[in-house]
Amino acid sequence: MTREEKSQVIEDLTTVLAETNTLYLADISGLDAQTTSNLRRACFKANVQLSVVKNTLLAKAMEASDKDFGDLPSVLKGNTSMMIAEAANAPAKLIKEFRKKTKDRPILKGAFAEESVYIGDNQLDALVDIKSREELIGEIIGLLQSPAKNVISALQSGGQTLSGIIKTLSEK
Repeated sequence: MTREEKSQVIEDLTTVLAETNTLYLADISGLDAQTTSNLRRACFKANVQLSVVKNTLLAKAMEASDKDFGDLPSVLKGNTSMMIAEAANAPAKLIKEFRKKTKDRPILKGAFAEESVYIGDNQLDALVDIKSREELIGEIIGLLQSPAKNVISALQSGGQTLSGIIKTLSEK
């Protein structure tokens, strides 16, 4: 790879890093061709972009980026695959589901999700529990609707009781 090609790749990676809020770094080495193909299909279905990157080029792109990736460049050793998604927990769920079939692969090296850095495979469960933007909005709407529903139902039941009392009194 020539110097110009490397600088172009770094520039492209820097652009990708600037546009995303969710970046997972995983090790998929040791997977055979069929299993890797299945992983790529699963990523496509889950709207997760999977690409293999060169560690040094990704590290330089992280340095050039405006975002603070913390200790994430320190995990760039060995084979590294980059997973990018809109939902912060989508790659974590995909990795966890895929491991049911392949036992221990892919291994999570680190992640940058919701402006937080997660290092190590032991962080996978914490990443799965992150709620997406849509899930949070749904919960907030549900919480806001709950008191209003209670007030409306109390008024409706009270109105029926009140009209029943008035009707009884008028009959007497």
